[in-house]
Amino acid sequence: MAEVIPFRGILYNVSKVSIEEVLAPPYDIITPEYKEVLYKRNPFNIVRIDYGKDMPGDNEKNNRYSRARTYLKTWMSEGILIQSKKPSFYVYTMTYEFDNQKKQLVGFMGLLRLEELGNGSVYPHECTYSTAKRDRLELLRSCDANISPIFSLYKSKDRQIAALLSRIIQSKPYFESKDADGALHRLWQVDKKKDIAIIKKELQNKQIFIADGHHRYETALEYRREMKTKRSSPKAQDPFDYVLMFFANMLDEGLTILPTHRLVKEVPNDIFEKLSDYFYITSIIDDFDIAKMIEGKKNVFGFFKNDKEGWYLLQYKGNLSEICPHMQDIDVIILHEFVFKKILQVTEIGYEMDLDKAIEKVRSKQYGAAFFLNPTRVKDVEKAALSMVRMPPKSTYFYPKLLTGVVINSFFHTDVSV
Repeated sequence: MAEVIPFRGILYNVSKVSIEEVLAPPYDIITPEYKEVLYKRNPFNIVRIDYGKDMPGDNEKNNRYSRARTYLKTWMSEGILIQSKKPSFYVYTMTYEFDNQKKQLVGFMGLLRLEELGNGSVYPHECTYSTAKRDRLELLRSCDANISPIFSLYKSKDRQIAALLSRIIQSKPYFESKDADGALHRLWQVDKKKDIAIIKKELQNKQIFIADGHHRYETALEYRREMKTKRSSPKAQDPFDYVLMFFANMLDEGLTILPTHRLVKEVPNDIFEKLSDYFYITSIIDDFDIAKMIEGKKNVFGFFKNDKEGWYLLQYKGNLSEICPHMQDIDVIILHEFVFKKILQVTEIGYEMDLDKAIEKVRSKQYGAAFFLNPTRVKDVEKAALSMVRMPPKSTYFYPKLLTGVVINSFFHTDVSV
């Protein structure tokens, strides 16, 4: 059973800093160039803590992780960061435009009691990389805090939380800030006991699906194991038994998932012969919009190869026995398990969000071919998670991204007895 609790979050003091100058995107989408921009934007930008720079002369004791810890302690002592006086949930909205439509995702931040994956009510849907987990674990060890939230989904037709959040967002927010794409992020604090009770009650029997932040969740589990072994008599519940999460209802129409296209270095000369047993292949002319051409079509992929024809549509015939039957309609699983593993036998795959950039990488011969997908559906995330099937990395790109620095959860400042 999922246990979600309020906490005394650490927030930027909006009377001392410009909020737009101190928040940052998630660490895993920050390029080296943009990191420099964030460093120059404000000396208190959260990137210094969450994804700091390596410096000449760094060693085991002095490095970007130790600096992160120092920044966190110093900024709190100087009042740049302040802590809420009462245990709270934090309502968080993202208002943005997509496909010429205005959308708004409404959710809230709180702490979720950690559960081992596959043995409780918390479900992952995507594979992870060990390198990213090592980085996040070092940061967690140094700061003893969750700097950025995990994006999670729950499914509820009960409208108690929705009604509560809808009422709260009519009031003045604690802050509002636009990100680089123009999305408006806003935050409210919820500390009234009756409001907290509504949220806890609706979520107590719900399944929680990790949408974005699998590395951070698995890192939190490892950190908890480390901390428990250091204690001769572990407590029934400790601050590190919980992790910072953003919760959104998967029935919310404000959810948007974008596709991440795939690139491969080499393709065999007989690629079409190999594909034809499992796909209907159609050659198409250059003057078209591939995204529109595959939009809404089930198990249809765009394929671009740097030859005289160039563009093709691949429509899956649905005759692959190697894929679990109820997973056969999920595009990204078909592409990876069949095309990449079975036919091409490749493990090195490139990823690109921007369709035009993916095409250019093939034309410039950085890659031999590109595969274009429709976005993974929210219901497919739920289906894969409940079936204990891990989708390939970068199967989902939830948009917009949660900003880092909105709320921090420090284990030294958290009372989990509430």
